[in-house]
Amino acid sequence: MKNLFLCLTLLLVPQLTLAQDPPRVLAVIAHPDDEAAFAGTLYAINHHLNGVVDLVLVTDGSGGYRYSMLAEPIYGLKLSDEKVAREYLPSIRRKELLASGKIVGIREYYFLDQHDHHYTTDVKEVREGKIWDIDGTRRQLADIIERGKYDFIFGLVPRPDTHAHHSTATMLALEARRAVPKDKRPIALGVTVVAPGRVSKPADLGLKDYPITSIEDSKPIAEFDRTRTFGPKKKLNYKIIVDWVIAAHKSQGTMQLFAGKGEQEQFWYFKSNPEGGREKTISLFEKLEHSLYK
Repeated sequence: MKNLFLCLTLLLVPQLTLAQDPPRVLAVIAHPDDEAAFAGTLYAINHHLNGVVDLVLVTDGSGGYRYSMLAEPIYGLKLSDEKVAREYLPSIRRKELLASGKIVGIREYYFLDQHDHHYTTDVKEVREGKIWDIDGTRRQLADIIERGKYDFIFGLVPRPDTHAHHSTATMLALEARRAVPKDKRPIALGVTVVAPGRVSKPADLGLKDYPITSIEDSKPIAEFDRTRTFGPKKKLNYKIIVDWVIAAHKSQGTMQLFAGKGEQEQFWYFKSNPEGGREKTISLFEKLEHSLYK
């Protein structure tokens, strides 16, 4: 009987240890400031679960100059001029992203420096127009994913009505994941941000010409409530963190208009996810629910 108990203990201990390992998350974004969409969740994973949060920035951010005039006195440059912006914005926006990441708790950054050419909703323009080195970017992402041994990948949900850079960045991460052995592939979740009580329409999510972007369910698999209150007299909430992140991106004028908006970070489950991914996702957000500031 003692031997049987010992065998059972040896079998169970590694599983319990694995279950308690801090989560490892890779955020894949197209532009500096896109991380604001899931800043509350990333902050909570890092600070409440002691998780690892790394980030891939696909573009150089040089296209974000059209509404930069308010930041010109801060940086001493005419950033609303495209020629000036193309030269200086990449380094400025990288510093802004590092400031944002310090708030959230980003551990490692990967800068892929693809061209941030202009706003478009046409994914084919990005994928087939030689705007980015698609094959090279996919290989870089595959290498990062495999070396990082991540549990989750977060990205903005590909959709027809959003910036094609957002959709393409997430799609390339989904494609790159295929290079990882099936039993080691991270779970990929797409994010939307909405007001309370609202849910994005599943029919509007994913790209019909790219099945890898298909969403599995009619509702998000998980949500992070930025309005959850805590602290003395419950005067604090996670929208403060998100607003700090937004404020870090001072070169992006219209980005500041999102401060105070978007109370729910909704996470959508891709059909291409590995077996067992649903349970692991639900478990992550249950842990977050019980670990947040009280």
